Amino acid sequence: MNIKVIWLVIGLVVGGLVGYLTRPQAAELSIGNVSIEIQGAHPAGAGGGALTSGQSEHIAIFAAIGAVIGLGIGFVADRRRA
Repeated sequence: MNIKVIWLVIGLVVGGLVGYLTRPQAAELSIGNVSIEIQGAHPAGAGGGALTSGQSEHIAIFAAIGAVIGLGIGFVADRRRA
């Protein structure tokens, strides 16, 4: 398999995991068409419950950053191999 793809997947997984572990505390309340979300400054605990949209965005951003970093590492590793 291509080294760039491997590093891309590793970066995506690590970024998603870091995003999940550092997601902010949040509570979401939906009444009809109105949706209110409140976020705290501290990372969320190990408590269960569904992810709010803000938490999902946080995880997605971290996963995307991890994927870009992983792809960059893949390009560097591929150039060193050649």
